[in-house]
Amino acid sequence: EVDLEERLGELDLRSDSDVLSPTDSTPEILKRALSGLSARWKNWWIRGILTLAMISVFFLIIYLGSFMLMLLVLSIQVKCYHEIITIGYRVYHSYDLPWFRSLSWYFLLCVNYFFYGETVADYFATFVQRREQLQFLIRYHRFISFALYLTGFCMFVLSLVKKHYRLQFYMFAWTHVTLLITVTQSHLVIQNLFEGMIWFLVPISSVICNDITAYIFGFFFGRTPLIKLSPKKTWEGFIGGFFSTVVFGFIFSYFLAQHQYFVCPVEYNSETNRFVTECEPSELFQMKKYSVPPLLQAVLGWETVNMYPFQMHSIALSTFASLIGPFGGFFASGFKRAFKIKDFADTIPGHGGIMDRFDCQYLMATFVHVYITSFIRGPNPSKLLKQLLILQPEQQLIVYKTLKSHLVEKGILQPSLRG
Repeated sequence: EVDLEERLGELDLRSDSDVLSPTDSTPEILKRALSGLSARWKNWWIRGILTLAMISVFFLIIYLGSFMLMLLVLSIQVKCYHEIITIGYRVYHSYDLPWFRSLSWYFLLCVNYFFYGETVADYFATFVQRREQLQFLIRYHRFISFALYLTGFCMFVLSLVKKHYRLQFYMFAWTHVTLLITVTQSHLVIQNLFEGMIWFLVPISSVICNDITAYIFGFFFGRTPLIKLSPKKTWEGFIGGFFSTVVFGFIFSYFLAQHQYFVCPVEYNSETNRFVTECEPSELFQMKKYSVPPLLQAVLGWETVNMYPFQMHSIALSTFASLIGPFGGFFASGFKRAFKIKDFADTIPGHGGIMDRFDCQYLMATFVHVYITSFIRGPNPSKLLKQLLILQPEQQLIVYKTLKSHLVEKGILQPSLRG
């Protein structure tokens, strides 16, 4: 049996160079315009132009609303999954073994059905309550999800071919790790979005800012290598990116915190069939006066400063984005070196594949979700009320009587009160 690593070494994949250069996907007009520049400066301009274009599209999608952002997250998830699975398929396909690609996409469908079904049950309770056919799907959602996965599992077992068992189990594990990286993390991104668009925009923008500023500082001032996995990464770029990202996150949060559109939880209005972002902003997004530490008073000349409490949280988010977030990129670099490829794909000229641009975002999404659940989120009465309304009348009555008895015992209600 041929070892998977040996087989990968035989593949005619791209060079393991860390020097990015215009690929075949670079538009011809851009190639001609930059033909007189060195490879280093060609890469600078290509990356810069495409970065501005992507940021412009991103702001357009933000303007279009929460639903379009969710579609964007789903699209990126599918593309990242495709790029990683394709690497494995190059090996698998050469053995002419059955069903790998079909099963990979089938498992993606199953896992997305599970996670998005959970989201529908959690955030669209009122909408589901009005449609009887959806009630059945939600009630037995986990059983249906398990049955779908079990079908794929049995199909995999039936596809096993003698003398290639080890390779097939490699690919089975490859698929599931890819699902863990892409689907689970993108689900957390959407969960963060429902907490308020600011919890989506500040982390993502901080990672983008860190990526750009670290590249700029490294390009112009980089002298000291940071890590062997990415020889082009420098300490100058890492440190410059850190301070730039913290300042950016603090200022960006100040502007976003002033608008309900960004700070209010995203909720679905079943009467208008639209997502709404209207609320009374929480204390996190109400201006407060803070005392300046004595050491800084002499420097700034201020005794107090007015700011939003969320801006303090933005420092934590930006710090993670600039100090820990890059390790997602280092991990991806190690992955690409292990399989002797330069980029996951050549979707974006000068940048590589979609996964090359979002390798740090997935790590950031997990941190934000953990941060919210640990330090921010408290009991949500409106969410609990939606879940109670789904119950049958007799179940609602039991909840009512239990709650009434509890309030009477605590002295909040009078024992004689009826209702």
